Amino acid sequence: MAGPRTEWDARELSRDLGYFGALAAVSAARAGVSFAVRLTSRDGVLTLPSLGALRTNAPGDTPVEVVHHRHRLTFRQAGEADVVVQLQSGIGAWSCAAAWSPAYALPSLLPETAPIPLDDLDPYRTVRDGPRHHALSGPVTLDDAERKRWLHTWSGTAAALGLGGEHRLAEAVALLRCLVPLSAPPGSEPGDRPGGSCSGTRREAFGAVLSTTPPTPTTFAATLVHELQHTKLSALCDMLTLHQAGPRERYFAPWRPDPRPFDGLLQGAYSHLALADFFQRLALGTRHPAHRDAAWAQHARYHEQVGAVLPALVGSGDLTVQGRQFVDQMVAVYVRLADRPAPRGQAARAAAYVKAARALWMQRHASTD
Repeated sequence: MAGPRTEWDARELSRDLGYFGALAAVSAARAGVSFAVRLTSRDGVLTLPSLGALRTNAPGDTPVEVVHHRHRLTFRQAGEADVVVQLQSGIGAWSCAAAWSPAYALPSLLPETAPIPLDDLDPYRTVRDGPRHHALSGPVTLDDAERKRWLHTWSGTAAALGLGGEHRLAEAVALLRCLVPLSAPPGSEPGDRPGGSCSGTRREAFGAVLSTTPPTPTTFAATLVHELQHTKLSALCDMLTLHQAGPRERYFAPWRPDPRPFDGLLQGAYSHLALADFFQRLALGTRHPAHRDAAWAQHARYHEQVGAVLPALVGSGDLTVQGRQFVDQMVAVYVRLADRPAPRGQAARAAAYVKAARALWMQRHASTD
């Protein structure tokens, strides 16, 4: 195996390997094992995943002696007073020292279930120095005001999920393991100012959802429905082969401006079908006229979008036997949702939206197909 090509590569490799030392220290501390180890901070911060982060007295990569004994960590740096941290059961560890920032967690969705880490400290919480989805912004470290906004929205998310179907709440409890806050994407407001929202998952990080600060419980519930569908389907695809299609990007998807590969089309249709179901249940269950109209509008758009791509999925010769069974079940859900349609005006606007999206897509991409 070739070694690091540059001094920068060697430094990054050393940092990556050092992160495993921090993981090992956390595992030992959680298990109640006493130890003394030398770890190295990164740019003046030593992060212990799920516990917190220590700001060191030097801005660069600094050695720190870490001692664990009886659920207490002691950090020692040259020329500085020791920092003592007391472990908690679950997420986080507390200290009176200003240099220590504890890991943060949101309350559990349901009683007697685990809190959900809101990870804004771990340097490896998103892809570093590598390809990232074009619509995703970068990670952010939250201040107290932003943490309060997350907590305020989160406090109503379980109820919003339940209104969209008790199975949605059960899915979130079973699948969600971590939330990673993102900064607002640039260019989503006039003048290239931050604004808007985005969210995502990564296939290799099962149970983690990345998201900007959610504006309302219903919006965040919909985000979780959307992203956890990707989580479920990615896990299923690791166990079963649903199709044999290649990576060529050539399919129209009305929720994206660019051509999609077959796998992306399947992922998008699956998640949007769940959103159509979620918002239909909201529309049928709410008594507030404005909320009902908004839910019907969302349902109509998602249902119309899925209907626009189902023919490509159903007609594909690349589906395996299991894949065809899967798509057939998607069709069955789509038909079931159509039994209780959105009001005529909402449905007409959704159809017009998808028609316009298709026309624009054809102008941009049909000649290159």
